[in-house]
Amino acid sequence: MVVEVLSEKHIEIVESLAKEIWTEHYTPIIGEGQVAYMLRSFQSKRAIAEQICHGFLYFLIEGDDGFIGYVGVLPKSDEMFLSKLYVKSSHRGKGYGKKTIHFLETLAQALGLRKLVLTVNKNNKPAISAYEKIGFRNLGSVVQEIGDGFVMDDYKMEKYI
Repeated sequence: MVVEVLSEKHIEIVESLAKEIWTEHYTPIIGEGQVAYMLRSFQSKRAIAEQICHGFLYFLIEGDDGFIGYVGVLPKSDEMFLSKLYVKSSHRGKGYGKKTIHFLETLAQALGLRKLVLTVNKNNKPAISAYEKIGFRNLGSVVQEIGDGFVMDDYKMEKYI
């Protein structure tokens, strides 16, 4: 179901999935300019490799026909920050996200962490609904400047495990 990203080849697959998924899903939500900026700044091979060097864990999500998404998390003192969870549109609604969250809960428990925390764009209604259905609660608004005049206008959500 998931494969840890440990090689340059895996990082290249994550970068390719990010470009495909982000362009399709986020352009209508945040616009082409911000999508391009975020892919360059946070989802490029260089950025992913740097994140891994700083403690992030990345996993590829595998479906019947190959890799269909990815997840990136950062274990912290008592929580696991779910930074990225993206699945190709053709595979959404088939339980991959829910199974991935279950995998992350098990991983967090093994690391002695008590909760999962994430941020989600306020206009990403399908994702917000999916997170709420599996037990996340909305803690309110978080707005962060990310550079180049762009902001992330999100909700912070958490789930105790």
